[in-house]
Amino acid sequence: MRRLLNFAMLLLVLGAGYLAFVQPENLPFSLPRATGSAPPGGAAAPDGSVIRTDPLGRISDAALAAAVAQQPISIPALRARAYPGSALKVVRTLTPGSNYSRQVVSYQSDGLKIYALLTVPRTAPPKGGWPAIVFNHGYIPPEKYRTTERYVAYQDAFARAGFVTLKSDYRGHGDSEGTANGGYNDPGYTVDVLNAAASLKQDSRVNRNRLGLWGHSMGGQLSLRAMLVDPNLKAASLWAGVVASYDVLATDWHPSGSQPAPTLDPLNRRYLRALSPNAYLKDLRGRPLQLHQGTADKEVPYSFQQALAADLRAAGQPFTAYRYEGDNHNLSAHLGLALRRSVAFFKANL
Repeated sequence: MRRLLNFAMLLLVLGAGYLAFVQPENLPFSLPRATGSAPPGGAAAPDGSVIRTDPLGRISDAALAAAVAQQPISIPALRARAYPGSALKVVRTLTPGSNYSRQVVSYQSDGLKIYALLTVPRTAPPKGGWPAIVFNHGYIPPEKYRTTERYVAYQDAFARAGFVTLKSDYRGHGDSEGTANGGYNDPGYTVDVLNAAASLKQDSRVNRNRLGLWGHSMGGQLSLRAMLVDPNLKAASLWAGVVASYDVLATDWHPSGSQPAPTLDPLNRRYLRALSPNAYLKDLRGRPLQLHQGTADKEVPYSFQQALAADLRAAGQPFTAYRYEGDNHNLSAHLGLALRRSVAFFKANL
């Protein structure tokens, strides 16, 4: 049995202009206690399997972890998969930027052809190859998404600074194959991000040891999850990310038109916490994160950045968090400053 919580999210950009859309999302929500369908000594997991309990009806951390690992979105399940990527194939060459080329390319992910926008500096690469950034956009209605639209100013800032960038469409977006199932309850987008990174590593112009991630909103969670799956990703800059743990998302995210927040019992809270990327932050092992968010963000609460910051402190992991007083989900009032800070962060850490 699985109860669904509808979320809504408002996202992003066409060049310097902003377009917003609402997206309902489903979060893996409940871990029901034993019912008639579960044998004595067990509780029914969301996929119908049974989690064993002790004689007092308690569920151990080990039993809960085993249930979490069965969920395809979980960090253990994602780590058990392979991400071979593929050679990047040029589909179309676009008008170049000021000092970099722009091409629509494709790569393979789960047997699907995924389109992406690739930028490469036009000068000779440094010894070992260019540092590269996997660029993870937030929610845009898949049927309205276009590879060459939105986030233009963002990607341009990193491209001009001497980074190769690759903005994946994700499956089901625009002309990419596959079904768009959302970023929180389905592993598909995360798999596409990890295969994008693997594909960049196969490009001779890229230094495979100098890869990072940039993510906005939904892309912030995708970036965080990808960092925890692939230890070779060195750093991530997360903007207005949906980066609180799942138990916090379930109770504290109230976009316009969403259902009333549920009340979580202790078992459900433990389950959602264990399912979250936040439960694995110690596995960053010192790889840095940079966080950016405006205090007037109406789409993703500023408290989500604070929640991740608290989790990182508890895990003993390095991070820098920037607070933009009165700014919105897109940091439109401080865009230049935030981009300069992100560029400097990647220059220092890639």
